[in-house]
Amino acid sequence: QEQLIESGGGLVQAGDTLKLSCKFSGRAFSLYAVGWFRQAPGKEREFVSAISAAGGTKYYEDSLKDRLTVSRDNAKNTAYLQMESLKAEDTAVYYCAADRRLANVADPDGNDIESWGQGTQVTVSS
Repeated sequence: QEQLIESGGGLVQAGDTLKLSCKFSGRAFSLYAVGWFRQAPGKEREFVSAISAAGGTKYYEDSLKDRLTVSRDNAKNTAYLQMESLKAEDTAVYYCAADRRLANVADPDGNDIESWGQGTQVTVSS
C-alpha cells in the first residue's frame, strides 16, 4: 500500500510563500501522477493542482494558477506545491493524492484516486 505524507504547512502571513512537500513511500513513484487538493473549514474539498508521472504535464485550478507551481523529484519520491502571495482564503488543509492515471488526480471530484495523504494545515494570517 502506497503511503503519502504531506509536510510544510503551518502558520504564515498574508503575502508569504509556502512550499508543501508530499513524500511517497512505496514502489515506483515515477509511475504515479500526483494531485493536490484542499479543504477549508465548512467547505467542500477542491482541486488545486496536478502533475503527471514524468512531470511534463501540469494542471492548475484557474483561479489559483498565477500563484502556484507544482513540481516533483522522482529520485526523491517527492512532489511539491509552491504557493505564492498567500491570502487568508488559502487557509485550508492541503492533501496530496497519487494515482497511476493522471485523469484521476486531475478530476476535481477526486473520487477515483488510489491513495491520499493525511493532509497538512495551512493557516494564513492577515
